[in-house]
Amino acid sequence: MNAEKRPNELLGSWFVRSGWSKGELARQVNRRARQLGANHISTDTSRVRRWLDGENPREPIPRILSELFSERFGCVVAVEDLGLRAAHQSPSVSGVDLPWTGPQTVALIGEFSRSDLMLARRGFLGSSLALAAGPSLIEPMQRWLVPTPGSSSAKPEPEQPATRRGNRLSKPELDLLESTTVMFRQWDAQCGGGLRRKAVVGQLHEVTDLLQESQPESTMRRLFKVAAELAELAGWMSYDVGLQPTAQKYFVLALHAAKEAGDKPLGSYVLSSMSRQMIHLGRPEDALELIHLAQYGSRDCASPRTQSMLYAMEARAYANMGQPGKCKRAVRMAEETFTDADDWDDPDPDWIRFFSEAELHGENSHSFRDLAYVAGRSPTYASMAEPLMRRAVELFGKDAEHQRSYALNLIGMATVHLLQKEPEQATTLAVDALGIARKVRSERVNTRIRKTVDTAVRDFGDVAEVIQLTEQLAVHLPETAEAAV
Repeated sequence: MNAEKRPNELLGSWFVRSGWSKGELARQVNRRARQLGANHISTDTSRVRRWLDGENPREPIPRILSELFSERFGCVVAVEDLGLRAAHQSPSVSGVDLPWTGPQTVALIGEFSRSDLMLARRGFLGSSLALAAGPSLIEPMQRWLVPTPGSSSAKPEPEQPATRRGNRLSKPELDLLESTTVMFRQWDAQCGGGLRRKAVVGQLHEVTDLLQESQPESTMRRLFKVAAELAELAGWMSYDVGLQPTAQKYFVLALHAAKEAGDKPLGSYVLSSMSRQMIHLGRPEDALELIHLAQYGSRDCASPRTQSMLYAMEARAYANMGQPGKCKRAVRMAEETFTDADDWDDPDPDWIRFFSEAELHGENSHSFRDLAYVAGRSPTYASMAEPLMRRAVELFGKDAEHQRSYALNLIGMATVHLLQKEPEQATTLAVDALGIARKVRSERVNTRIRKTVDTAVRDFGDVAEVIQLTEQLAVHLPETAEAAV
């Protein structure tokens, strides 16, 4: 005789505090499942009731619920916090506390990318990963700075002429790998993370095969650098389409590969991507720890452009922590450091070239915008954000290569106008962003548009332009839209 199920009090507590109805939670689960490629999932109100009554759903439902509640409350809500059983995970594909050695890094990247590709081919992208946060995330990342013997692959071979011998890569072949990574990065900026994510993961898997072959030390370092850039990009694209645990795992693997490449500036860039994700997940304290780690680790070798980007992300973290003095100082440092970018003797690597004047203004304006919200819709901080955001929108409007950034800054400008009680101007910008969202595959853009429209409806729901915007949103960006991954 089966033991009687008991109500899941933990899940019930989170559910009640969320303010969602059972039908609303079911709709959100279905939408997230479609984004993950789990099209077989069709949840309804009665199913949600059974979960609350003690039924334990199968994967990927527990992970989806974890992500939804994490985003709702601005903190990491683990599967166990919801009173649900976490799926069994092998140590090699779960967690972020991984060995800092070359061969194991290669094996882990190869295994994770292969798993990602296999799940994608089967139309299901849930690997039961859990997000790490707090000390469980920060402490393993701090080992990035700990010296390890033989930072590249073990037993590198002596240098050889740049010709192919057996499985050795020639210089032209390495150059082609690096240029392909640049091309992938351009596609991401233009089209969003949903269009070429699987192609990037596939290329990353191919590079891990090359890393397992016998190569000279200089070739190994270049290959590890390529692997780090591809893993970071795979993480960024996963973040862009809403696969948060997958994104975090790729970022961690990218940091390991950057360490093996001996490239501290690249490692600091990976940490900045992790920091941005933590801000998105409502963990600004973790974001700040990651940025400070990046700044400390690359203080003597990062270019002014990279340092400026790190200061801008530091400002975002302080803004979300509600610390205006430190936020303003970081904004000022970002601006001052950026002025030295053009005088830097060495050319910047491709991964930091995105950080243009437009990006600088966009980040700093978002810091002041975030401060405005944290300070209770402060008109002072909104007015500080407005000219910077206007300049970012103007510059991105002339940049055909960064359409996603253009859309995100249009949305940012719309939120500033809402703070300034100017709904008509906000809706005009939101309509422009909606037009771009239909062309790029970015769930991040879609989500921000929806949230901005929700804010406009809540505060100015009787304004004719807002009513028209909600109608356009329902037609052009319906809740049932799927994110291609």
